[in-house]
Amino acid sequence: MTAQWYVLIEEDTRATKRVDGTDLKLHHWKLVGTHPIHGTEAQAHATAEDAALHYTPALLARHTRPGDQPARHAFLTPDGAWLVHLKQRHRECPIRVTTARLVHTLDEKQAPTKTLKDKLRGALEGPPPPNKPWRPPKQA
Repeated sequence: MTAQWYVLIEEDTRATKRVDGTDLKLHHWKLVGTHPIHGTEAQAHATAEDAALHYTPALLARHTRPGDQPARHAFLTPDGAWLVHLKQRHRECPIRVTTARLVHTLDEKQAPTKTLKDKLRGALEGPPPPNKPWRPPKQA
């Protein structure tokens, strides 16, 4: 199996919800880019560094005028990930840039469509039992 390296870019997206007269700022990380790297692990790390130093999130790019350059603070963590804090005027957007090796893929598989007979049987008998949740394998 050949190692297939990727550079992953995540943005901290924020949604503001108003509840009982109070603004709640809800944050979550969203994967916005998966870029395959055709090369070695060192090339993937170099590409991640370039992305950390030059990538502009959509939130800031939407409001950027020609010649604007956001303030950028890039931090390299011990595990090799880049945490970047970008600020432009009153907008702030942190991003995370990491390298990862693709080790497993599984294509989507859909169950065959039910016939009318199966739909009626399901309505009379009730839903099938749910799938068992994942558990770690037993240690010997």
